[in-house]
Amino acid sequence: MDTKILTTLEYPKIIHRLSQHAATSLGKTAAESLQPVSDLEAVKKILQATDEAYTADRLKGSAPFGGIVDISAPLHRARIGGTLNPAELLDIASTARGGRRVKKHIGLLHEDHPIPLLQLIADQISEHKQLEDAIFECIDDQAEVMDSASAALASIRRELRNGESRIREKMDQMIRSSSVQKMLQESIITLRNDRYVIPVKQEYRSHFGGIVHDQSGSGATLFIEPAAIVAMNNKLRELKAGELREIEKILQKLTALTSDYVEDLLVNLDLLGQIDFAYAKARLAHGMKATLPRMNDRGFLKLKRGRHPLIAADQVVPIDVELGNQYTAIIVTGPNTGGKTVSLKTIGLLSLMAMSGLFVPAEDGSQLCVFDAIYADIGDEQSIEQSLSTFSSHLKNIIRILSSMTSKSLVLLDELGAGTDPAEGSALAIAILEHVHAMDSRIVATTHYSELKAYAYNRKGVINASMEFDVATLSPTYRLLVGVPGRSNAFAIAERLGLARSIIEHARGEVSEEDQRVENMIASLEENRLGAETERQTAESLRREMETLRARHESERERFEEQKEKLLLKAQEEAREAVAKAKREAEQIIADLRKLAMEEGASVKEHKLIEARRKLDEAAPELQKSKRGGTKTAAKPAKIEAGDEVTVYSLNQKGTIVEIHGSDATVQLGIMKMKVALDDLELLKSSSAAKTQQPKQAASLKRTRDENFKMELDLRGENLEEAILEVDRFLDEAFLSGLGQVAIIHGKGTGVLRTGIQQYLRKHSHVKSFRLGNYGEGGIGVTVAELK
Repeated sequence: MDTKILTTLEYPKIIHRLSQHAATSLGKTAAESLQPVSDLEAVKKILQATDEAYTADRLKGSAPFGGIVDISAPLHRARIGGTLNPAELLDIASTARGGRRVKKHIGLLHEDHPIPLLQLIADQISEHKQLEDAIFECIDDQAEVMDSASAALASIRRELRNGESRIREKMDQMIRSSSVQKMLQESIITLRNDRYVIPVKQEYRSHFGGIVHDQSGSGATLFIEPAAIVAMNNKLRELKAGELREIEKILQKLTALTSDYVEDLLVNLDLLGQIDFAYAKARLAHGMKATLPRMNDRGFLKLKRGRHPLIAADQVVPIDVELGNQYTAIIVTGPNTGGKTVSLKTIGLLSLMAMSGLFVPAEDGSQLCVFDAIYADIGDEQSIEQSLSTFSSHLKNIIRILSSMTSKSLVLLDELGAGTDPAEGSALAIAILEHVHAMDSRIVATTHYSELKAYAYNRKGVINASMEFDVATLSPTYRLLVGVPGRSNAFAIAERLGLARSIIEHARGEVSEEDQRVENMIASLEENRLGAETERQTAESLRREMETLRARHESERERFEEQKEKLLLKAQEEAREAVAKAKREAEQIIADLRKLAMEEGASVKEHKLIEARRKLDEAAPELQKSKRGGTKTAAKPAKIEAGDEVTVYSLNQKGTIVEIHGSDATVQLGIMKMKVALDDLELLKSSSAAKTQQPKQAASLKRTRDENFKMELDLRGENLEEAILEVDRFLDEAFLSGLGQVAIIHGKGTGVLRTGIQQYLRKHSHVKSFRLGNYGEGGIGVTVAELK
């Protein structure tokens, strides 16, 4: 791609922004060398890498690039046998470790959210833990060789520290001496040429033995190494020389180890640069609020609210443009400062960004094309030779474009045909457009010539466009309107700027009637378009409002269903608790009955069983029911009298009123009487006359034999408590059936059941006497009871 065209479309500024998002110098180098690609598959691949990095950065943040530096120079030196210094070795180990961390980070992320392309790159990163450990064991974070690097170095440094300590002790004794202090400029110990010295006054030079190593600027102070420590300083110098030799040996050893991995580490640098470059593109996309474009090589582009990336977000005006489907050329007309050039650059720059694997600042669903080249002739970005006129410069550039373009090129021409006679300029512009159109190249051109509006209107595959102009404020809105030719608005702008009205009116008279009709037609089209746009915006607003209401309704419906489900679950739980409670109370009532039966024997009567049943009914879960006969129930206390036949609601049994006591009544239920509230009674049959004539007959019983009633009760296999309850029920029924004798079969067994039953019979009110069965009746396995 021509560097001059890239500069014209401000592509280098995008590259500069991209490089600032790189975390390493490797990624920055890759960003600075980025160029548009003309192969569709290659563009799709680099866009996929950007998309994967965008997803990874959004989910887990940036990869851990800390510690990774460009170590290519020291690696090349190590390969040719040079010795690396500690800082270079530390960078190599740090980069190797950083590469290992990046590889692990991407591998873990790939397991949760597939990023196959980045994973493929990361998989190729080789790990060199042995080299890392060897370097970190010898060199610390300040790039100093540690004592632990070798036993010899540790021994030498130990002797050095001891020697320095002895020298300081010796010199401390000297400077504390009163005879020496008067000769010293200061009572301090310092270093000159790596040897310990003390500052001595010039006048005492002859009184103070030793070697002079330096003097002050004024000459008043001499830095003398006392003779007493010369030998000790010499020993110290020897140890330091030995230290340097040992450090050199350690560095050579580590360099030799590094040289074994030079090729792998150079490959790692390239791979890490690719990954950092992908993350840099992702962070640039985040900053621009850019999206992934769909790419094609059919010459089709469709921008949805595309924004120029170098204009501030609060100032940029998005454009919607489509090219390459129904039409291959767009002719943009309109006044200066209306945004034509910015629209032209936006189309070109976003195409270049997409071809470079970058996201573009446009809405989802935007499509861009991979062109073999993009050509631009934009006046305000050209370096025009002073010897050429504006027209000549433009024409020279256009000639170069026409000779190089193909059917797969995008051509951007700003102010086509400007700078010369309008008639000739417009004719030349039409001829150039016709040539480009015949080549089937994609072209977007801006112009002031009204003749080009007619050309675009009459030529198939060419469409007019304009920059919107607000006639109310006489200012441009910078919106691109495809399909509507532009008006120059020269008279309106001149009037706004203060040109005399008489001059403007005179100018209007100079415009041909045909041109005026064209301008009026365009004005009418613009008015209709504005009306349609307003209606579209209203419809869009209503659609969004309906979608909002629909979403709210759906949300409320889901919330209602959720609440209903919770209420059902709660009701079921409460029902389970109520049933469990009823069962517990029922078990307690049954236990109480058994205990009562054991205590009172045969004296448990029907009224106690009825009372127990009533308790069971009360223990049942309370359910909301409709109460039938509410009006009738309210009138019952006034109608019920002694002798009336009634139903007891709580017991679901019929009975006869014996007597009434205020709000209660005594009711005869079978052979038993119960006191029941009047609200719990329903009148079935009134019998006031019977009450007066036979007040006691209600309590009389007529004993009749039930033909189906059996005269024996088999209790074999029952326990004593259950058997006694069965015997009590059996004797009551036998008594009511008018039987004189019954047989109770309890079996022989251990005799526990026989003894317990006979003890119970001895106390029972219906039993006159009892005996064991005779031969043929069952013997001791049967007890025969005679009833009263």
